[in-house]
Amino acid sequence: MLNIAIFSPSQNPYSETFIQAHKNELKGRVFYYYGRGSQIKLEGYARLMPIWRYKYLMIYAKIFRKPSGFLWQEQLLYSLKLNNINTILVEYGTHAYHLKELLAKSRLPVVVHFHGYDASVRRVIKSCNYYKDVFENAKKIIAVSRIMETTLLSLGCPKDKLIYNVYGPQKIFETITPQFSKKQFVAIGRFTNKKAPYYTILAFKEVLKIHPDAQLLMAGDGLLLNTCKNLVQHYQLSKQVKFLGVITAEMYSDLLKESLAFVQHSITAEDGDMEGTPLSVLEASAAGLPVIATNHAGIPDVIVNNETGLLGDEHNVIGMTENMLQLLNNLELAKQLGIAGKARIKTHFSLERHINNLNAVLDPKTI
Repeated sequence: MLNIAIFSPSQNPYSETFIQAHKNELKGRVFYYYGRGSQIKLEGYARLMPIWRYKYLMIYAKIFRKPSGFLWQEQLLYSLKLNNINTILVEYGTHAYHLKELLAKSRLPVVVHFHGYDASVRRVIKSCNYYKDVFENAKKIIAVSRIMETTLLSLGCPKDKLIYNVYGPQKIFETITPQFSKKQFVAIGRFTNKKAPYYTILAFKEVLKIHPDAQLLMAGDGLLLNTCKNLVQHYQLSKQVKFLGVITAEMYSDLLKESLAFVQHSITAEDGDMEGTPLSVLEASAAGLPVIATNHAGIPDVIVNNETGLLGDEHNVIGMTENMLQLLNNLELAKQLGIAGKARIKTHFSLERHINNLNAVLDPKTI
């Protein structure tokens, strides 16, 4: 049986369900290491090594004046060996850069999975020395959008190491049959600069001039949440725009069943931050709901304009308003786009396909 070590900078963030899918769906036995530096832990285990051995290493490090990273790296090397790890999957290029010395010492095959900000924020890329060490030492590099693939190649990633593998939605979304029972738009995601939730609100504000009974439900949390609440209050939209907080996949699926469309106005942030391929977009389309979004990052890879959704340019608020109105005024079009989207996701972007591709990449025989 293959023993896989997954390294992630944090344990179970609500917005990183793609990492939970890796942890739960990969073939073989998965050991989940989370945290950074001396705070790295192995999920389900109290310690990385016996206490007596750790105390011995503390004395050894003090006597021989070992560098600050010596203790936590030695603990992890011991744990990797003890658990007979065959291959390592590192979530985020930034985390791979942080772990570069450990990964080199382990002498194990390493696959690095990029996700979004790690391949787009300029200062982040620069702080990781443009990932030169990561590209050199990894056996494979995974990109989740075509534009990310191009970016990583431009940074110097060898073409033969680069794999394009988009996420897949949880299977619960494939079971949904939308009823299109409400004049309701749903948005789910972190309230961050690259998702520009304020643009969605501004676009919806104009929709209300023609359809005053329409609703916009926004789920998630983030730095811009209060800003968006203030915007809604300023324009007196509190009855039509609701903030739901962080919701479960089950709650999201219930919203998709009754809504008209999924909406998200993703943009490239001032610091370069971009999406990978938003999982919420995949989930909505898998459920059979049309997606109203922007031509940003991996969105046009999975959503075909005028076939499975309606896409506009970044910052084009008027265009987003028009796309919302188009579906409010033409329910049959909404249903048609949703049916086509559901079929496209099932055929080309299922979770099973994503995991099968990842299993193949992680197999030491292939890397």
